[in-house]
Amino acid sequence: MATTEHPPASRTEPAAPSRLRAWMLQGLSDMGRGGGHTGPHAEPEPPHQGRAWWRVMCLTGVDYFSTLGYQPGIAALAAGLLSPIATIVLVIVTLAGALPVYRRVAEESPHGEGSIAMLERLLSFWQGKLFVLTLLGFAATDFLITITLSAADASTHLVENPHLTGVLHDKQMLITLVLVALLGAVFLKGFLEAIGVAVALVGAYLALNVVVVAVGLYHVITAGHVVTDWAGALTTQHGNVFVMIGVALLVFPKLALGLSGFETGVAVMPHVKGDPDDTEEQPAGRIRDTKKLLTTAALIMSGFLITTSFITTLLIPEKEFEPGGQANGRALAYLAHDYLGNTFGTIYDVSTIAILWFAGASAMAGLLNLMPRYLPRYGMAPHWARAVRPMVIVFTLIAFLVTWIFDADVNAQGGAYATGVLVLISSAAIAVTIAAHKARQRNWTIAFAVISAVFLYTTVANVIERPDGVKIGACFIAGIILVSLLSRLARSFELRVTSVTLDPMAERFVRDMASRRMRFIANEPDRRDIAEYRDKIEQIRHDNDVPGQEDFAFVEVTVTDPSEFEAGLTVRGEVLHGRYRVLTLESSSVPNALAALLLYIRDMTGRTPHIYFEWTEGGPFANLLRFFLFGQGEVAPVTREVLREAEPDRKRRPKVHVG
Repeated sequence: MATTEHPPASRTEPAAPSRLRAWMLQGLSDMGRGGGHTGPHAEPEPPHQGRAWWRVMCLTGVDYFSTLGYQPGIAALAAGLLSPIATIVLVIVTLAGALPVYRRVAEESPHGEGSIAMLERLLSFWQGKLFVLTLLGFAATDFLITITLSAADASTHLVENPHLTGVLHDKQMLITLVLVALLGAVFLKGFLEAIGVAVALVGAYLALNVVVVAVGLYHVITAGHVVTDWAGALTTQHGNVFVMIGVALLVFPKLALGLSGFETGVAVMPHVKGDPDDTEEQPAGRIRDTKKLLTTAALIMSGFLITTSFITTLLIPEKEFEPGGQANGRALAYLAHDYLGNTFGTIYDVSTIAILWFAGASAMAGLLNLMPRYLPRYGMAPHWARAVRPMVIVFTLIAFLVTWIFDADVNAQGGAYATGVLVLISSAAIAVTIAAHKARQRNWTIAFAVISAVFLYTTVANVIERPDGVKIGACFIAGIILVSLLSRLARSFELRVTSVTLDPMAERFVRDMASRRMRFIANEPDRRDIAEYRDKIEQIRHDNDVPGQEDFAFVEVTVTDPSEFEAGLTVRGEVLHGRYRVLTLESSSVPNALAALLLYIRDMTGRTPHIYFEWTEGGPFANLLRFFLFGQGEVAPVTREVLREAEPDRKRRPKVHVG
């Protein structure tokens, strides 16, 4: 059936903004590529040329691989002499649990939406929105703590450098804040995904770590007593192998930082080049290469996790891992200085600081990609949240606050970081379990259910052991929900219809009415029998003193999902009972749909339409809540208010009559 589609009704152009405002609101989030909804006022995205999967792996690797800067030290503090065994448990969970889960996520959401989008599709209405907002709170915890923790660890490497420790002693908080501020300044100036820079940083960092690991293993092998001393102490502490494995399983949740990077790996998926014949609907090559990316990154990281935990546990005195010790937060850097000299150690420090700082850039990019993907679409963010620079300022200020709360301490932030990581991985495991069940894949359903149980246990254990993580996550969730609901309330009277489409019958009605006064009756459909429409017309004529010869068309809106904010409008025309012309619409909000239709008809015909309502029974406050939550309620005054905001010129504004 042929249709006529037009953009949303025009509105009076606003005055030119100031130079500062124009600079702050320039463009939309250029981190939201690859399937993110950017709303009706979005600028068209430039065509994006993908990169080889191994190059994109380095982009996610600045987040994933940089955890080597602090992971061995955190593992040693958490597990002590059991650190290598506990790390092997972590690697098994990574390769047998997280990796299969995110390979499936790549199949299910090939445009970088991740597991949150998979779960969003399972729930509708307000419960779906609140669930997504909760996950966004934990995602914000993950990414923001990545920024602050990475900056704190970078400052630790700087302060503890033998050449600088005398000058920078007790300056860690200041240095961390400066690094976070510099990160924000880069994004304010304009940040483009510098994959080439990521490749250089990751390549240099991994090469230096290979040298440190090789030298460390050489010293472990040549000094045979080191292994025997460690094995003897381990046996004395824990007895037999089974006790060791049991204790390693218990302390495993504290090592969950080593699982970070998978969510980022899926988020950067749109940058993977794939095959020439890939389409947006069927990007088979992109999915295949993303699986290569995830697998390769996991294997590289697993190898480094095992070897680094082994050499740091055996070669570094236990007291040096404690707060104030020279290996606290910088175990591999300690070995680099101790066994390869201060010159090599300084080069290693510079490389570590660079990749940790760039890991913060990766996390900031993730935030700017994630929040505009959901909040504006829900109407739960102000207009300026679509622009990069205001959001950068908001996230930078929050990062300052988090840094101050945790006193720029790497270990103190570990619990919050692990909580964010584990919640996202658990949600991904649950999402792929449901996807496998819907696809009737029994074996995969059982396997993913077991993996989900493991991650849920790990998450709960981590929360019990370190409740600060869920506390800060709860603060982010509460903040996001509060701001979202206030924004939704403030934007309730916006014209939020993205397009209007008329079918041929509806267009014929409108053009026929354009030759005389255009009168519409807003009708809530009930039985839709002849008596309903006859009585409605008589009531409108009586209440508004309209002459009997005047003609009307009915407009009926069916509310679909009232929790949705922006959507297109499809208008269908039909003749009922051989005489009554009816325009039917489906929308998330009755007043917004009516206002958009009236403005569109005005622009289409050049005539001012009139619409007639009856007053809604009930108290105004209850009706306002009905409108806010369910898209109905006090329709007449809200329709008028939407029209008033959309068209400031009273002479051009469609007329609203209430009786």
